Amino acid sequence: MENIIDFKTAKVRHTELSEEIEKHNYSYYVLDNPTVDDYQYDALMQELCALEKEYPELVTPHSPSQRVGGFAESSFEKVPHAVQMGSLQDVFSVGELRDFDARVRQALSVPPTYIVEPKIDGLSVSLEYRDGLFLRGSTRGDGFIGEDITENLRTIKSIPMKLNESVPFIEVRGEVYMPRKSFEKLIQRQEINGEVPAKNPRNAAAGSLRQKDSKITAQRELDIFIFNIQQVEGKELVSHKQSLEYMKKLGFKVIDGYEEFCDIENAIEKISAIGENRGKLAYDIDGAVIKVDDFKDRNVLGATSKVPKWAVAFKYPPEEKETTLKNIEINVGRTGALTPVALFDPITLAGTSVSRATLHNQDIITDLDVRLGDTIIVRKAGEIIPEVVRVKEHSEGSEPYFIPMVCPACGAEAVRDEDEAVIRCPNIDCPAQLLRNIIHFASRNAMNIEGLGSANVELLVNHGLVKTVADLYALTLADILTLPGFKEKSAGNLISAIKKSKENELDRLLFALGIKGIGQRSASLLCERFPSMEKLMSASREDIVAIDNFGDILAENVYNAMREPHRIALIERLKNFGLNMSYTVKETGKKLDGLKFVLTGTLPTMTRDEAKALIESNGGKCIGSVSSKTNYVLAGEEAGSKLTKAQQLGVAVITEEELLAMLSQ
Repeated sequence: MENIIDFKTAKVRHTELSEEIEKHNYSYYVLDNPTVDDYQYDALMQELCALEKEYPELVTPHSPSQRVGGFAESSFEKVPHAVQMGSLQDVFSVGELRDFDARVRQALSVPPTYIVEPKIDGLSVSLEYRDGLFLRGSTRGDGFIGEDITENLRTIKSIPMKLNESVPFIEVRGEVYMPRKSFEKLIQRQEINGEVPAKNPRNAAAGSLRQKDSKITAQRELDIFIFNIQQVEGKELVSHKQSLEYMKKLGFKVIDGYEEFCDIENAIEKISAIGENRGKLAYDIDGAVIKVDDFKDRNVLGATSKVPKWAVAFKYPPEEKETTLKNIEINVGRTGALTPVALFDPITLAGTSVSRATLHNQDIITDLDVRLGDTIIVRKAGEIIPEVVRVKEHSEGSEPYFIPMVCPACGAEAVRDEDEAVIRCPNIDCPAQLLRNIIHFASRNAMNIEGLGSANVELLVNHGLVKTVADLYALTLADILTLPGFKEKSAGNLISAIKKSKENELDRLLFALGIKGIGQRSASLLCERFPSMEKLMSASREDIVAIDNFGDILAENVYNAMREPHRIALIERLKNFGLNMSYTVKETGKKLDGLKFVLTGTLPTMTRDEAKALIESNGGKCIGSVSSKTNYVLAGEEAGSKLTKAQQLGVAVITEEELLAMLSQ
């Protein structure tokens, strides 16, 4: 490629483009007021990237091009917080708000002024800037020590890389969250890929921020609200409201909808109004915060060892509505699972109309005793996913409901294993499973075929170009060009991505094949024991069950899958297309060698599978039940009977933070 322009001119133009793009980012992501259309914005980014490709020395950590991510972190460094990132005391009643006001007035010599603001349900982070440039970002952690997640935070476009003023040093605190639309898209992808859906937007945001590859974080479309200045040099501030206005001036996306009050009753009305309108917001809130505005007053009020005395967080109860159950629809998932969905008279929850909610499986239906025609109570879990909470009243003459043991898509007789609650269609050629199987096969954690998302898979299936996953590797450029929306370049890119996926190691292929019960980690364990497809296909039940954490049922699933005529033929086709059928065995760490762990509850930033993989990759072993031989119980929120048993047996109970500390030593 010939030089576009000389370096000096390129540097000037690069600065102009960077500033213009960041202004557009600020208008779009902070002010919600786009100043150019997508085409114009993309053209600016393309010009910037072309300059950086020609002159790599123009790339800086603050360049707009660096927001797309891609820097892979092997670990997250610890960050001590110079100013503690504390938490607030929660209150749940109006009476407690009045009690708070009484304590504040008793301690102060003058009546207080309050600031009321929404409490975003996200993950608290610190952002540090030196001379107006973004320096470092970190998690809250335990309030005293967090983790460096700078590269992941760069992908959030509402975080300014350069402030509007060159402040010597400033540290601000904000709440990273996943907008509702982004969460809904994530859930759809996870369900299609057969993954366990994220519990709520907060958990999804936390998991996204701890991704080892920031390119993944960039895909999650996170956002942030800034709500506090932790420390600042070169600027004197006397109140919270003044600090919020100053942060706006610097270019931060400041917490939305804050208001000033001198009377507690007016503040209570505002808190109530925020709660009533929370469903109309584009993001989740779980409460409202009331803070004393004046910083001198805050110093007088002080803090306990855990929380400040100058603020409290009012938490809202989940919104519940009653409605009438009209029908139960049965959907067929990628793995053949028949999922019952409740269809009911429309109700408004969290600001949106809702008329359907998953009932999960027959056991849930039986436990709730849900019957057609019942008056049911529905709420949104995490303010997003509708769920049936309970039955208020049975309809007259109603009878218990049982899922029909016939697949609604293909008519095959459904089956239910004794050890699980799910009823499945066993027909691997079931049309309802075809689309989801191919989407799962191409997904990021499986064969990672870039550009082959659900929409393009649907095009291929609907045009009769793909009937099994092996057909993907028979596609030609001419085939792709027959599809609407594809041009020479995009078709070529897809063909290249499909070809590249042939190089993936065997563990990805095994996960992609959708063998019942085999996730990413269990696929890796299989490959560590049987590092070639040939060895796996000839393995006995006894060989497979000997793998750590492989019980009789999972071993049986794998053994049977490797002997299904349909799957054998599929694997042979894939082999003939040149897919990699081997695995490179990796060495594991030894920091947890010989230690046995039991996992329970919801961890703050990791899924259980991620925690399990982390433990096992460092030599530890995860087991299913607590006994005197268990070394540690890793417990999160809503830990159940396993935590109780650990306490009874005197087994050490650790948090996620303590596990990470063990690995960092």
